[in-house]
Amino acid sequence: MSLKNTAERYGSLSIAMHWLMLLLLVAVYACIELREFYPKGSDPRNALKAWHFTLGLSVFLLVWLRLLLKLTQATPTIVPQPVNWQMWLAKTVHLALYALMFGMPVLGWLILSGEGKEIPFYGLTLPPLMSENKDMAKFIKELHEIGGTLGYFLVGIHAVAALFHHYLIKDNTLLRIIPRKR
Repeated sequence: MSLKNTAERYGSLSIAMHWLMLLLLVAVYACIELREFYPKGSDPRNALKAWHFTLGLSVFLLVWLRLLLKLTQATPTIVPQPVNWQMWLAKTVHLALYALMFGMPVLGWLILSGEGKEIPFYGLTLPPLMSENKDMAKFIKELHEIGGTLGYFLVGIHAVAALFHHYLIKDNTLLRIIPRKR
């Protein structure tokens, strides 16, 4: 399989980035949801929160590479071509997913900054993006939580649409991004 995208399929680099981003998003969500099973201030809860921050910032870094790939490589053609409203909806959902992958980590970074907390990233401490401001941090946290809920729906719509195209429309939408068996 080629590293680069072709007119028929995504290349192995694009495919790997797609599925890696999914795994990271699942891990980010799992960490923040699973923390609820532990008491506030406990080591497991704090560790899950730290991993949520770290993995979220990993999404932020990797989405730049993902965007670079998207802008510099061909997009494989869907055969048969979907109707215009489906193409428009797909582009809208993809744009919203990119906004989520860029925006949510920045909001998280701003929350920690505004709360005056350290920003953990694989053993490093990143600089704050703003001065301590607990009221602003609280407002940004509300936006972050709304975005998190929206993210569940966006990922769900994306997955359901791929399955819809594969099993009902029977086009190659899903086949373009699934790794081939050797």
